[in-house]
Amino acid sequence: MSGIQLLVRGDRQNLEPQLRRALADVDPNLTIISVETMEQQVANNFDQQRMVARLAGSFGMIALLLAAIGLYGVTAYTVARRTSEIGVRMALGANRASIARLVLRGAFLQVAIGLLVGIPVAIGAGRLMSSSLFEVRSWDPSVLAISILLLGISAAAASLLPASRAASTDPVTALRTD
Repeated sequence: MSGIQLLVRGDRQNLEPQLRRALADVDPNLTIISVETMEQQVANNFDQQRMVARLAGSFGMIALLLAAIGLYGVTAYTVARRTSEIGVRMALGANRASIARLVLRGAFLQVAIGLLVGIPVAIGAGRLMSSSLFEVRSWDPSVLAISILLLGISAAAASLLPASRAASTDPVTALRTD
């Protein structure tokens, strides 16, 4: 099905009946499907782009949540595997803060490795997207900084519970678990 789109300038209310009469005079079989203002046309075109942007944002939030859950799981597993080591450290005089730092250091090392891999990939993906999206720069330092900050906050939140569990480990109980 082919169609013709006409862009006509003028007052819509006065112009629409005249346009219908003029087209009917040319060919009575011509059908006008819709009459829209330019603002409506532009809004309709950008509705799909807004939906895609919201969908991409939702997928990004889901990915951040999954990354936080994964980091929590790996950190909790590492703490469980190192319970006897943590008990020995505490028996030898390590305080709770140093144990929590030990666990958090391991979690943030994983985040740092992920950022070392992810930042170049994100910049490369930005370059690909900038060629096909209107007014999208190849890389935006503010967006990248906000993403890194959000990742850091979610990593801290995911790592705090295993770190506090490790710091509150009783050394005697930890040494007896093996």
